Amino acid sequence: MRLEVLVLPVSDVDRAKRFYEKLGFRLDVDYAAPDGSYRILQFTPPGSGASIIFGKGVTSAQPGSIDRLLLAVNDIQAARAELVSKGVEVEVFHDADGGLGGGFHSGTEGRAPGPDPQRRSYGSYASFRDPDGNVWLLQEITERLAGRTAPELLDGKLTGVLLETLKSAAAAHGVHEKELGRPDPDWPEWYAEHMTRTLGGAGYHLTGPSA
Repeated sequence: MRLEVLVLPVSDVDRAKRFYEKLGFRLDVDYAAPDGSYRILQFTPPGSGASIIFGKGVTSAQPGSIDRLLLAVNDIQAARAELVSKGVEVEVFHDADGGLGGGFHSGTEGRAPGPDPQRRSYGSYASFRDPDGNVWLLQEITERLAGRTAPELLDGKLTGVLLETLKSAAAAHGVHEKELGRPDPDWPEWYAEHMTRTLGGAGYHLTGPSA
């Protein structure tokens, strides 16, 4: 069984559509009933196997009532920079007591600003909200816990995966060059490292015919 879709309650469908398009989520479906009583949209975050659905007449939940949908990233600072470049307010934090799992505490009392000082896997978080107030949580995962690694073969979908990864690297590198204040002469190495981290964080590995 694979988690496939989460339903997101929103008050303004077109506003939500513009927001998630701005984030770079892929629009998979936008269907409206002829009488206007029903509309469903499906978006998929870059590199994700699961999607979100929202629309008109798809849920009775209160708009903005979703508290933390998690997106796993391999570089919390690069992910934040990419979102900020798209006009999204993002808070980066870690556990104030030095532990792990603080992104799931209710409230914000146990948070300390910035990424985990040791950059431990699962130790750095960032959060942002959509226009209705639904909360998204980013968690930096560089090394999976035992039992959580499920590598997927790229056979048959290599082009699509690399295309999404390249788009993500290009967006993040644009932010990197703005911070540098000049063109980056070492961009090939930067792209290669970013794409390697992205693919590794998503659980992908390359395999040859004999693998």
